[in-house]
Amino acid sequence: MIRFVLNVLWLVFGGGLVLAIGYGFAALVCFVLVVTIPFGVASLRLAVYSLWPFGRTLVPKPGAGVGSGLANVLWVVLAGWWLALSHILAGIALCVTLIGIPFGIANFKLVPAAFWPLGREVVDAP
Repeated sequence: MIRFVLNVLWLVFGGGLVLAIGYGFAALVCFVLVVTIPFGVASLRLAVYSLWPFGRTLVPKPGAGVGSGLANVLWVVLAGWWLALSHILAGIALCVTLIGIPFGIANFKLVPAAFWPLGREVVDAP
């Protein structure tokens, strides 16, 4: 029940909707550039994760290899840096208030996902 309440508050006050729109925009750009469609799929996965982050986590995919690592370097250049920057700025802004600290920490948790999304999957936290 606590995770549900935190996720609803995150969606409204924590910037979850704005960050998901940012990931959605990155996905649209990646889908327009046909070669980067796998990046668009990863971006949509992270958009859903940024909408409802409490109770879920990112883990490495067992079958991900060198190709996903190389693709992540390209991801950082195309979209990852500004998405990670948006998480950092939102996290700092939220940590200024006492009530926003859990949401700021959730934003900081999403920074590595913004930099390195390929080769990871979203799973329910234990």
